[in-house]
Amino acid sequence: MTEPGFLLIVVAFLAVLGPLVFIHEMGHYLAGRMFGVRAETFSIGFGKELFGWTDKLGTRWKVAALPLGGYVKFKGDMNPASTPSDEWLALPAEERNQTFQAKPVWQRFIIVAAGPFTNFAFAIVAFMAIFAINGYPTAAATVGSLIPNSPAASSGLRPGDEIVAINGSGVDTFADLSSYVSLRPNTVMELTVVRDGQEMTVTMTSADETVEDEFGNSARIGRLGIAPGVGASLERLPPHKLLGAAVDRTIGTVESMVVALGQVVTGTRSVKELGGPLKIAEVSGQQASLGWLPFFWLMTVVSINLGFINLLPIPLLDGGHLLFYLIEGVRRKPLGPAAQEWAFRTGLMVLLALMIFITFNDLVSFGLFNRLAG
Repeated sequence: MTEPGFLLIVVAFLAVLGPLVFIHEMGHYLAGRMFGVRAETFSIGFGKELFGWTDKLGTRWKVAALPLGGYVKFKGDMNPASTPSDEWLALPAEERNQTFQAKPVWQRFIIVAAGPFTNFAFAIVAFMAIFAINGYPTAAATVGSLIPNSPAASSGLRPGDEIVAINGSGVDTFADLSSYVSLRPNTVMELTVVRDGQEMTVTMTSADETVEDEFGNSARIGRLGIAPGVGASLERLPPHKLLGAAVDRTIGTVESMVVALGQVVTGTRSVKELGGPLKIAEVSGQQASLGWLPFFWLMTVVSINLGFINLLPIPLLDGGHLLFYLIEGVRRKPLGPAAQEWAFRTGLMVLLALMIFITFNDLVSFGLFNRLAG
C-alpha cells in the first residue's frame, strides 16, 4: 500500500493529538472551575502563541507553536511544585481563595486527576460509538482448526474445544484470547479447555513471530496457531450493553500497556519498540488513509495512552503531583519546598532523556541514519 503523503501525516497527527490534548486539559479546567479556582491560561501546545483570545473570566485561551501537549495555568500555580510563595501570600484573602494552592489537598487531587480520567472517559464513549456502529467481537473462543507445525497443533487441542481461561484469566471471546496471546511471545501458557462437557488443562509455549502490516510496520507478537470457529465475528450490541463492553475494552487496553511496559523494563521486549510523537504522526497518517474507523480507533487508543502516561508517578506529570498529594494527605503537611524542587528537577531530567531516546528510536525506525550512512 502507498505511504500517505506528508500533508496527510501532519493533518492526521494534529487531528489526533489536538482534540485529545484539549479534552485532557478541559478535564483539569472544569474540575478547577467546580472548586472555584480561576484559570489564567488554557494552552494547546507550548512555546510562542499563534493565536488566542481572553474570555470574560480573564482566562487566556491560546494555541501555541509546538503541538506536543498543553497546560492549564491556575491562579496561584506559580512554580512547578505548586508551593506557596511570597507573591501568593501577598494576595488579598478573597483573591487568594480563588487560587489552586488555597484549596484542600483532596480538591487539588481531583483537579489534577481529572485530566487523565477525562481521556479515559473519552475512550469509553468512543468505544461505545464504534461498537454501536461497527459491532463488537462476540465469536466464542472455540478452536475451529489448528495451524500445522504450531504450538497448538502439538498440544493435544482439538477442533471444537472451548477455551474458557488462559493463565488464570477468564476468556469470553476469541478476540480476548488473541489479545492476550499476541502481547506475550515465547511465554508458557496454561489453557483451561472444555471438551465434551469436561474441563481440562492444556499447556504450551507461544511462538515468537514478527509480522508486518500493509505499510511495512513490524511488530513482535505471540501466536498459538489456533484459528477461530465458524460464527459472526462482529455483532452490534444493544444500547444497555455498550457501556460495559466499552469499559472492559478500556481496562483491557490499560492492562496491555502495563504488561508491555513491564516487558520493556524487564528486558523481555526491546526498547526499540517504543515510539514517540514522530511515530504517532506516521501511524496517524497511515490509519487516516485507511478510513474513519482505523483512524478513530487509533485516536481512542492514543487517548488511553495519554491518560495512562500522565498517571505515571513521575514529577512534572500529573501522576507525580498526585503522589505528592497522597504523601501530603498521609503526613498532614506537604513535603518541603526543597524536596519538591529536587524531585521536579529529577523528573524533568528523566522526561527529557526519555524524549530524546524515543525521538532517536523514531528516527532509527524511519531509516534516517542508514540513509545518512549511505
